[in-house]
Amino acid sequence: MKNLKIIPIIFTCFVIFSCSDDFVDVDSEDRNSEDFFNSEKDYQDALAAAYDYLQATARFVQWAEVASDNTLAGGEKADDTPALQQIDDFKHSAVGQFGGGTLGEMMSWMFEAVNRCNYIMEFQDKTEFSNKTSVIAQTRFLRAYYYFILVTWWGDMPLAIDKRIQFGDQFDIDRTPKAEIYALIEQDLIFAAANLPYVQNETGRVTKGAAEALLGKAYLYQDKFQEAATVLESLIDNGPHRLLTSLEYPNLFERDWENNIESVFEIQYSDVDGGSFECFTCLEGNYTSFFNGPRGFVDSTGQFDAGYSFNVPVPAVVDRAFSESGDLRLEYTILDIEQWIADNPDSSYDETAGFEQTGLFNRKIMARLGDLNNSDPALTNPDNYRAIRYADVLLMAAEALNRGGISDARAQGYLNEVRQRAMLPDVATTGDNLTRDIWDERHAELFGEGHRFFDLVRTGQAATVLGPLGFQTGKHELFPIPNEEIVLTGNRWANNPGY
Repeated sequence: MKNLKIIPIIFTCFVIFSCSDDFVDVDSEDRNSEDFFNSEKDYQDALAAAYDYLQATARFVQWAEVASDNTLAGGEKADDTPALQQIDDFKHSAVGQFGGGTLGEMMSWMFEAVNRCNYIMEFQDKTEFSNKTSVIAQTRFLRAYYYFILVTWWGDMPLAIDKRIQFGDQFDIDRTPKAEIYALIEQDLIFAAANLPYVQNETGRVTKGAAEALLGKAYLYQDKFQEAATVLESLIDNGPHRLLTSLEYPNLFERDWENNIESVFEIQYSDVDGGSFECFTCLEGNYTSFFNGPRGFVDSTGQFDAGYSFNVPVPAVVDRAFSESGDLRLEYTILDIEQWIADNPDSSYDETAGFEQTGLFNRKIMARLGDLNNSDPALTNPDNYRAIRYADVLLMAAEALNRGGISDARAQGYLNEVRQRAMLPDVATTGDNLTRDIWDERHAELFGEGHRFFDLVRTGQAATVLGPLGFQTGKHELFPIPNEEIVLTGNRWANNPGY
């Protein structure tokens, strides 16, 4: 990671159920007592290891986009990354989700991440030092972030508070109702927000604003509109963030503008070579970026790199999201490859390569040229991911104020801040019409950033929007737990409905 140095420490076999061979072969000597957590450096090293799993969340962004109506899976051919192709067609099941390149692998990453946080919390009282409250606050934010991913993707999950779940515990631990997981998320983020500054001395570390934004988001996902409005408006009123101007907006997703004033929480990447496709959890580069670009692309402008042509936008959905004339965001959200070639005739790409190609690409997350280490561009792309932007905060606050019946006037104000930046006229709607305007604005503003599927699910729009694509109400709101994982619990768990 940039600025915040990540140390990929593996303390024990952290995968609670499906330990890969890499972890099984690790010396599992427990470093719990005498030889660790004896100094601030030990705690900081453990915290860096907990931060490390943020980089593994890149895949979640791409797969969430494909699960929505925004994009098709794409790739080289119809069986390229089968689990992703199945999600695109809403044909994913609990079978075949065990091992690399699957939802099961992604779930195991997040449990490993939670365990790294709980390792610190388990020994939070062992050694005193002046900066420990900040370390604990950052740890609790990270635990909340990882649990938020788990609960939104899989619903009820095993819950561990201040202790690790270790291999063997699966025979005695149940899936905890998601309401209890949300309760822990809230507690962790309230603590983090109370004990972190708005500006950290080291770029990449969690801030008070990040904790407030994620807390507001967690409240919104539970329809706790008053609580969401309160915390989000506190961030708006007191935090250091603002929207980039219309003139600055074209730079928002560029490498030279990382960690800008609009970025509330940004996941840091670097060009360090992670080694291989079997080691996503030890890479430092943004895996998603290279997977989003056109195959065989040679860009004469020197701005973009080629890619693997996954996650390709659907033209009809793009047209719907950006239906208002003059929307500044369209050009910097979507790259129309044919238009790009026409405007830059020395550029070229392989128009015969790729599956489900629409000629459109996700410009926000396409690989930019200029990697310092090109040993494997799919693993060494240093472009950061803006996980929570201030525009998202404004739109979440607007939704909470409107749907909570608190203040349509304030909701309009926040919504119109985002629209004005996009060079669009103000809206003056109220009630349900304002709700729809806010949801439509979220679609345009956050297109390509991994939020659309969960917005549709949490607001009850998924059946209408995704039903024609194969979405089944009562099933596809959540993703399946691999059958192999359930067997490893002694069939203690039931799978999510429909799987």
